[in-house]
Amino acid sequence: MPTKVQASHILVPTEAKAMELLFDLQRGKDFGEAAKQNSMCPSKKNGGDLGWFSRGQMVKEFEDCAFSLEKGKISKPVKTRFGWHLIKVVDSK
Repeated sequence: MPTKVQASHILVPTEAKAMELLFDLQRGKDFGEAAKQNSMCPSKKNGGDLGWFSRGQMVKEFEDCAFSLEKGKISKPVKTRFGWHLIKVVDSK
C-alpha cells in the first residue's frame, strides 16, 4: 500500500504574503482560520484541508514538500505554478 498523507494548505499569490502568514502561524495563529481568511484555493472553505493523497496526485513541488514534512509541522513557502503554498501535514499512513 503506498504512503499517503493528509494535508492542509494555504495558497497565496506572493512569497512575501506566504512569509507574513508563516510568521503569524509560528506565533500561534490557527492554520485553518488563516486558510479561510487568506487562501486562493477553494479548499479554504474547509480550512485548507486537501484530504488524503498519495504520490502522483499533486504537482511535484507540493508533493515533495508534503511527503517530507513531519506530522503537525508547517512548511516554508513552496512555489508551484499555482502560487505560493504553506503546507501542514495533518497525518500520514
